[in-house]
Amino acid sequence: MPVDPYILLLLGTVGLAALVPARGTSADVASGASTAAIAFLFFLYGARLSTREALDGLKHWRLHVTVLACTFVIFPLLGLAARGLVPVFLTDPLYQGLLFLTLVPSTIQSSIAFTSIARGNVPAAICAGSFSSLVGIVITPLLAAALLGSSGGGFSADSLLEIVVQLLVPFLAGQLTRRWIGGFITRHKKVLGLVDRGSILLVVYTAFSEGMVQGIWHQVSPLRLGGLMIVEGVLLALMLALTWYGSKALRFDRGDRIAIQFAGSKKSLASGLPMASVLFGAHASLAVLPLMLFHQMQLMVCAVIAKRRSHDPVPAEARETGQVSSPESAAASRTAVGTAPRSG
Repeated sequence: MPVDPYILLLLGTVGLAALVPARGTSADVASGASTAAIAFLFFLYGARLSTREALDGLKHWRLHVTVLACTFVIFPLLGLAARGLVPVFLTDPLYQGLLFLTLVPSTIQSSIAFTSIARGNVPAAICAGSFSSLVGIVITPLLAAALLGSSGGGFSADSLLEIVVQLLVPFLAGQLTRRWIGGFITRHKKVLGLVDRGSILLVVYTAFSEGMVQGIWHQVSPLRLGGLMIVEGVLLALMLALTWYGSKALRFDRGDRIAIQFAGSKKSLASGLPMASVLFGAHASLAVLPLMLFHQMQLMVCAVIAKRRSHDPVPAEARETGQVSSPESAAASRTAVGTAPRSG
């Protein structure tokens, strides 16, 4: 089971913020740099997303609607149901972070990697992840405003305007300039991937520094963290079961069911962290903790499932239509698992 190296970097950043939090002028500088990093991240997200490929995938609309329903309807409903676990298993701040986790879009690259390993419908996974990320730019902040309310850090017209300026405008700018800079981004994707990760580390450091200065980490105990992990384990198990057996009830074939399971049961750390920083302000550190834990949990569990699915017999018609990945591409995708991709 993969231990995501990027999670270790994130935890190291959290430790640095705990030992040496940014204060005073340095906090103002870190906050400004974090704001710029978030805008740049979403500009890159927009520039990377191929609108043409996403539109080409509309022909498989039933699958994409199913994934979107899992991501933005079923997940949030389960998050709302978890309210009954407060205060026995969760504190109210941890619950708010758990609820925010259920509103975040799905992953892209890790969903593709697991679908490929399991010999599922890889093109469908690509389109499903892209649609989820695209819709999440708009839907996640709106759902957060509706479901979290003032507990999410004081939602108001000003905060929604900030979301538009920091997230949506850079994303649209990236989409509009893709025709001119798309080739550059493709040629330098490794370097820009490092920029992605470095920017997110800066966002995490700023959020956790502010949390340390505000003293909100005194609200979390090891027992509460244990309760949070149990709740998230149950949440992940429910979504994995619902996506697999629900897609079977909807009469999807094996390849599509695999794509639905991996795209519909996962949440994007790369999208969620910057959004939380904008939405929660000083409380962002507690808000992103459930997402960080869920990210590692979903990688470990989905890696086991994908490996087991790779040994399933594949119908001949699925191989003929090209809806399953070849053994070679599946092997190549194994190298992507556990590497904390940009949208994973």
